[in-house]
Amino acid sequence: MRIEEGFQPIPFSEKNAYLEDPVLPGLLRRVLPDSVHKEIEPDLERLGSDVLEVLRPLASSASVSPPTLTQYDQWGRRIDHLQTSEGWRKIKAISQTEGIPGIFYERTYNEHSRVYGFAKILLMVGDTQEVFCPLSMTDGTARIIELLGKDALTRDVLPRLISRDPSKAFTAGQWMTERPGGSDVSLTETTAQSLGQEHPYGSKYSLTGIKWFSSATDSEVSVALARTGPASSGSRALSLFLIPLRKPLFPDPNSKTQPSPISNNIFIHRLKNKIGTHALPTAELSLQGTEGYLVSPLNQGVKSITPVLNITRVWSAITSIGHLRKCLSIATAYSRVRAVRSGSQLLQDAPIHVAQLAQINLLYRALTHLAFGVVRLLGKSECDVVTGEEGQRLRMLTPVLKAFCAEKACAGMEEAMTALGGAGYMEENGIGRAIRDGLVEKIWEGTVAVLALDLARSAQNGEVLNAFTSWALSIIETVPISLASQLDAPIKLLQEGLKALPKAYTLPLHPLAPRPALIVVGYIASSIYLLEHALWAVETAQPTSGIDVEVFKRWVLEAGLQSAQEDLERAMTSNQERLDVDKAIVFGVRSGVKKKTKL
Repeated sequence: MRIEEGFQPIPFSEKNAYLEDPVLPGLLRRVLPDSVHKEIEPDLERLGSDVLEVLRPLASSASVSPPTLTQYDQWGRRIDHLQTSEGWRKIKAISQTEGIPGIFYERTYNEHSRVYGFAKILLMVGDTQEVFCPLSMTDGTARIIELLGKDALTRDVLPRLISRDPSKAFTAGQWMTERPGGSDVSLTETTAQSLGQEHPYGSKYSLTGIKWFSSATDSEVSVALARTGPASSGSRALSLFLIPLRKPLFPDPNSKTQPSPISNNIFIHRLKNKIGTHALPTAELSLQGTEGYLVSPLNQGVKSITPVLNITRVWSAITSIGHLRKCLSIATAYSRVRAVRSGSQLLQDAPIHVAQLAQINLLYRALTHLAFGVVRLLGKSECDVVTGEEGQRLRMLTPVLKAFCAEKACAGMEEAMTALGGAGYMEENGIGRAIRDGLVEKIWEGTVAVLALDLARSAQNGEVLNAFTSWALSIIETVPISLASQLDAPIKLLQEGLKALPKAYTLPLHPLAPRPALIVVGYIASSIYLLEHALWAVETAQPTSGIDVEVFKRWVLEAGLQSAQEDLERAMTSNQERLDVDKAIVFGVRSGVKKKTKL
């Protein structure tokens, strides 16, 4: 039989990414003022089509040609020529033209600008080949310059970082990670020596060291931590610098030659061989007398770089959710065309299959509402309209958002892949790349364990934890009598979780508590945001109100909150004996160590 003969599978066809999204249109209708919503929705509808018709073909082409590095030319001269794919460069240019990250600093819609910009990012990210990684750091760098930069930096560099003109726009990196410790910067080896000279951008320093993980190697500038005090002072002796990757930073546009990649004594040791994010040029760099400009107050680099970390963690969460959105969209579209039972039934009519898609959909809804709840707080904070309690909630929920979304989204993507059967395992549909790229979000900007400890530091402040608890209870208290009996069980479970949190964060902190406590907070926060949306839908008689209420109930009762609370309780009651047995399970029982079985 010829391949053209016999049964021919019907290719699935996705619809407008924005209009078909199960969450975003309704969420934006609730959180945005009517005037803002009416103005931006046509743009999001247009983008929903462009995601499929423009970005997706470019994403496929970008993955064909990964970045390459040529360290030496024919004559043995060091050149460090980095070549990225044309698709990568075009996707970056499209993103900048769309206002990523410019929307956030134009602030046309004031505190709502963050919601608008991240809505676009959510729709685009699954088909942008991780271009949003350097753009997230560009966003963070712009915020640092806005907060700390001298007038010359604000005049010269900031407009480039937020420009919508790709021919002028800069991207920026963030150089923190070094060989002694990933998220632990206290052992930073890179040193910065004052040159005793002032530059319009800040005091001039010479930096020497190794930056082990640079994911914006093709950028124009980077912010970097370097040691300006004794190593014995750890992270308290680090300062923050702005570094041009090439000199001069603003070359003569009429010149026939551009600055050499090594003109600021930055050398690429090698490109990283990663399991995903293949189009993204991630490198190991050495700085050998590299010129940088002091941005932070001396020895206050860690505190000064915090805005970058907060912003990139939100980007990371949205990236996780955006990959999940794409996978869910593909699985849903496939169910509409794939026939089973000898061709007599479509998957969309098979209850067991629809139940699987509903579980993925439930996860996507919960994560999206959680993310945009935090995004709204970020927008308010940047526009100085945030209340004290909202600011404390933002501090607490930022690490939770990043860790919880990264942890949960990957499992959802895998479920979406299996919903296509063997077709899901094929590289062409893009789910495999989404999973590989999405996995890195569980590591970048802090693992769950690292972020759990960050959360613990903030939650130990009674005011911060009280701000979160009082907010959650205030939403619960608005449940109308008409819904009270229907929502009794999920509300009681949420209240139990809230009561457990103060004990989990009481000093001395139990060594096993932080991770399960973060997961509990993630479940509670996402549940409260779903409840808030469901109550709005009921109050305003939205046609989706019944579904929104059911989504809240199922998420609380069926998605894992109770097991998460049990994990936390188990951790809180664990004794040293359990810790010892954990070691024995992992490393084996050494001679001389008493075997213990009672837990």
